[in-house]
Amino acid sequence: MVRRAAALALLAAFCLPGGAAAQVFGLQDLSGEELFERFCAACHGTEARGDGPVAQSLNVAVPDLTRLAERRGGRFPAHEVRETIDGRSLVRAHGTRTMPVWGYELWMEQGGDVTAEADARSLIGRLVRYLESIQVVADPALPR
Repeated sequence: MVRRAAALALLAAFCLPGGAAAQVFGLQDLSGEELFERFCAACHGTEARGDGPVAQSLNVAVPDLTRLAERRGGRFPAHEVRETIDGRSLVRAHGTRTMPVWGYELWMEQGGDVTAEADARSLIGRLVRYLESIQVVADPALPR
């Protein structure tokens, strides 16, 4: 009886309109780091260096996300990172995308409506700001 009640509560939470499921499960209360741990660390690793437990099983190399700015001449590519995480507007010329389309996943998880779209963008924004905050600053004294 307790399991059935818990299952019904879980099902009801996912059926709530307008981002209410996100509120029930606390996504809106999570920091960028906590969102990263929940959605990204399995592949990218807890320190975002591309060494998560799933990374070895993938057919593509998982990038070190702490060096995005370094690879772009010291400028963090926030727009590109946002678009990559969201994934809904990226067009791949060949093959499928290995990384989940988090924009769609977050939008659906939060109700799949207009409010959910704003919530998904907010969550992705937190992830982008977190990734920007963990960028490795290259020591200019060290040779490249």
